[in-house]
Amino acid sequence: MAVFLMFLAGVFVSLSNLCMRKSIDSGGTTKGFLIFQMATAFLVALLLNPVRTGDYAINGPIIGLGVVAGLILAGLLFSLGRALEKGPPGFTFSILNGSTVMPAIVMAAFFGVAHGFPYTTWHAVGSLFVLFGFFWAGRGLQGLQDRKGWITFALTMFSLHVLLLILFQWRALLLNVPHTEEITSLFTSAQIQSQWFMPFMFLASTVVQLALFVYYERRSPLSREVVYGLIGGAANGLCTYCMLWSTEVATPLENAIIFPMFAVVTIVLSNLWGQKLYQEQVNWRACQMCALGLIVGTVDWKAVAAAIGF
Repeated sequence: MAVFLMFLAGVFVSLSNLCMRKSIDSGGTTKGFLIFQMATAFLVALLLNPVRTGDYAINGPIIGLGVVAGLILAGLLFSLGRALEKGPPGFTFSILNGSTVMPAIVMAAFFGVAHGFPYTTWHAVGSLFVLFGFFWAGRGLQGLQDRKGWITFALTMFSLHVLLLILFQWRALLLNVPHTEEITSLFTSAQIQSQWFMPFMFLASTVVQLALFVYYERRSPLSREVVYGLIGGAANGLCTYCMLWSTEVATPLENAIIFPMFAVVTIVLSNLWGQKLYQEQVNWRACQMCALGLIVGTVDWKAVAAAIGF
């Protein structure tokens, strides 16, 4: 179930990425697009969480957690945009996608098998295949002029993405333990169950994106930025909903691989529309390497060995 949900998340974010590309092609900017993307994602989050469940209970700690996540998300998007301006898009996205292997390592180090976060040799080998595929797909720093600036924003983007994904899995851990207070004093079991985490995350990010747009551009939004932002925001909201749901229902075996799965699906589908719509050159062997890494990391090889008599 968790793997399928993360697959859906990859499908939705690929559509969101296409909308951003279309918005830029029509003369818009990432800052203009992101305002409407985040605002629409906020509305989707409202519908899918408190409205759908009928649970409107709200509390200060969950608002704080959502705002922190929203600020991390806003910083991630800003750093990504600046890194894309200063360096090669392929390699920049490879670094962003490469960060998806880190949360499993961090969660295993801090919480371990006892809390559902094992990290086996096969997970490590599979992650290495995935990382190799990402960097193979996006290799090359040809023509890079502002190397220092690009490295600064790329590392910031990488770190914030890791932090956001860890926060998602930490929240899922708190949702699934019998007594939340055994892990943290920040939340009670009732408080962490609140449906307002996702809405406040997108609301905080929307406010930041609006401030950046007003500060840097000071103009009226273009109609295409609005249209593509609305579609991209709906897709992004559905992506995040599926991603959070995936972290909540993931088994210990799935915990280490769901985020790499998300990254691989995203890069494969984005490459597909890039090739079909923009005639971009795609390194499909690198994508196959990523897929091989997922297979290595997700299959329970001990069970396979036992089944065939080893």
